[in-house]
Amino acid sequence: PEVCLRLEVGPGAAVHSPLAVQNGFLHMLVHSYTAELFMSFLTNLGPFLEDEIIPEVIPMEIEVVDTKITLKDDSPRIYPTSPGPVPITLAVDHIVVKRKDDGVFYITEVPVLVFFFEQIVVVRSALPLTFGNSWFGFSLCFLQLKEVPELQRELQTMKIALAEANMDKARLLQEVRKYNPLFQL
Repeated sequence: PEVCLRLEVGPGAAVHSPLAVQNGFLHMLVHSYTAELFMSFLTNLGPFLEDEIIPEVIPMEIEVVDTKITLKDDSPRIYPTSPGPVPITLAVDHIVVKRKDDGVFYITEVPVLVFFFEQIVVVRSALPLTFGNSWFGFSLCFLQLKEVPELQRELQTMKIALAEANMDKARLLQEVRKYNPLFQL
């Protein structure tokens, strides 16, 4: 299975933490999972995660192995002729998120995180990352790039492509303004 859950409660859960005896301990393993999510799905999760009652802290460990999640923007397009945004894929080789008795989530292992845009960028981290009880607003305070010279060459290629795209944009705007001098972008 791609997702496995195990909940331990009682004296046997004491090996994980003292609070796990009373509240339980949840272990979740996500392995070889691939999904495509729309951005509207993520933006509409907020009301479901908000609550007026502070929940009990359940110690847990979430392990994600060999997983890819693709985020697609499904918002209405401003310009109908626009090709639309490029989907973003987050590929996780192996990561472990632990929630301890204090209610704080700790990212304890981050061997490799790979983000796919139009090209691949490999990001590594040796620093533990933490965020509080909120699912929103945590900051990532790491970036150590691998293969810097190759990435610099790719960056230069992208800069040239961006300059060409800006020239095409200016040319198209000039063409549109021939027919409508008051057109503003």
